[in-house]
Amino acid sequence: MLFYILILFVIIQRITELSVSKRNEKWLLSQGAVEYGKEHYKFIVIMHAMFFVSLIAEYNLKSVHNDLNIINYLFLVFFIILQTARVSVIRTLGKYWNTKIYRISGSKLVRTGLYKYFKHPNYIIVSLEILSFPLIFNLYYTAIIFTVWNTIILAVRIKAENIALKN
Repeated sequence: MLFYILILFVIIQRITELSVSKRNEKWLLSQGAVEYGKEHYKFIVIMHAMFFVSLIAEYNLKSVHNDLNIINYLFLVFFIILQTARVSVIRTLGKYWNTKIYRISGSKLVRTGLYKYFKHPNYIIVSLEILSFPLIFNLYYTAIIFTVWNTIILAVRIKAENIALKN
């Protein structure tokens, strides 16, 4: 039952974030923002959607063979900490936070919050979420496959974002 509660929570969280992102996108565009990395964005969306499909599929397939009451509480606590960090990143960036890469020419880079310590804290958080969420329920295939897939996508994404940050 905890699995479905957490899945629902994360899905609602992501839908809410997409709404915030869309609102911020309108503001960014009204300020003359330019989008970067448009060509790879669809692959990010596909990967995140497939992540949820994989979680549910592996969980349900595993339930046929195993007792799924075994929960890794260490990863659960870690995932909750990551959610706090995620909210911190979104609040720190404010209207600049988006699921796409936008840059307003001449705007100063954010150097507060987690951005004081890391250039791309959101990507670190997302990577750790993709690894830790499946491990709460011992869903090793999803954890491994999507951690690798996310790493490949982030290599492209961070390159595009670094170009945007220079402009």
